[in-house]
Amino acid sequence: MSASSSFTTQRSRSLNQQAVLGHIQRSGARGRAEIARALGLSTQAVSNIIAGLTGDGLLVERGARSVGRGLPAVQYALNPSGAYALGIEVRPDAIFCALLDICGDAVATRRVGLTRATPDIVLDRVQAMQADILGATGTAPAKLLGAGVVMPGPFGQTGLSGQGSDLPGWQQTDARAAFKDALALPVELANDANAAAMAERISGVAQGIDSYAYLYFGAGLGLGLVQAGHLVTGGFGNAGEIGHIPVPCAGGPLPLESLLSRLSVQRHMARGPVDFDTLAALHEGRDPALADWTARAAKALGHAVQIIENLFDPQTIILGGAMPEPLLDALVMQARLPDASVSNRPDNPLPRLQRGASGRLTATLGAAALVLNRAFTPRNAALI
Repeated sequence: MSASSSFTTQRSRSLNQQAVLGHIQRSGARGRAEIARALGLSTQAVSNIIAGLTGDGLLVERGARSVGRGLPAVQYALNPSGAYALGIEVRPDAIFCALLDICGDAVATRRVGLTRATPDIVLDRVQAMQADILGATGTAPAKLLGAGVVMPGPFGQTGLSGQGSDLPGWQQTDARAAFKDALALPVELANDANAAAMAERISGVAQGIDSYAYLYFGAGLGLGLVQAGHLVTGGFGNAGEIGHIPVPCAGGPLPLESLLSRLSVQRHMARGPVDFDTLAALHEGRDPALADWTARAAKALGHAVQIIENLFDPQTIILGGAMPEPLLDALVMQARLPDASVSNRPDNPLPRLQRGASGRLTATLGAAALVLNRAFTPRNAALI
């Protein structure tokens, strides 16, 4: 066999393994014949793939189920202890770490504070956190599929550099290579919006949805775009910097995130840092200043929806991130969805705008989900 033929065979096997894992992840326990029909593969090919995945510990038998005539079909499911993914989120003042099993469930989380987020300090802390979380959970390093790393964008020196969320020293650093060396793992690097978008695909409202947009509340506002199950990252990894797009206002255009972000809440309410719990309490108490911000933010959200829908034609737009769920629900409810949009159509069963996951660790869990999605989603849709 020639080298090119061997490579093609190996790649085909890898794609088909990803497709089988992805189908079981989306659909739950399935038999070989069901998987073969769903993926357009032969039953023998699926049997061989399942034998390999079971031997690697990624799949386990989950009983048998009768499907028509003949013997009950053995059902195969993901093995939670078969493989894991590490998620790391670097913020200006802290590092968060999460270990997810292959089913997308969090096994353990960690947080360490930072006084400075320079590359040498961050990489040293991340190495220590990796050792700690693996040791505490008894997870063998060989079972790690990789690490997802989330950092504030944009990556590299751009016209948007110099924002308050920039990490010192990272614009001149190859972050992916630095984390790969520090962790001795394959690394997926993304901004927080992209990571949160992928978390929705693994364990949130975007399960089974191939094309969607995710508006993420961090300190600012980010946008994650998913097409055919993969992130749209752009030439340099900076696609989705929607927070800097101007939207119309009474006094003239303003950047979207000056109206629709956690920092904009803080500025509008003219008070010190407003944390997650404080926002939840203010919303529950119907604070008038927060209600006024919500009304203005919902109007800006309507403009953002129109931009996203007409540029990317997603199946749905998901709103989530580090904001309380009731506040996100209020924004979704109050946002006026534009009539002049390609997404204003009667044949889409999905809502044009909906709430996704909310919480402090949304991006951290999403970082690990980047790794899991790579294991579940073939880059080439054509299976052999």
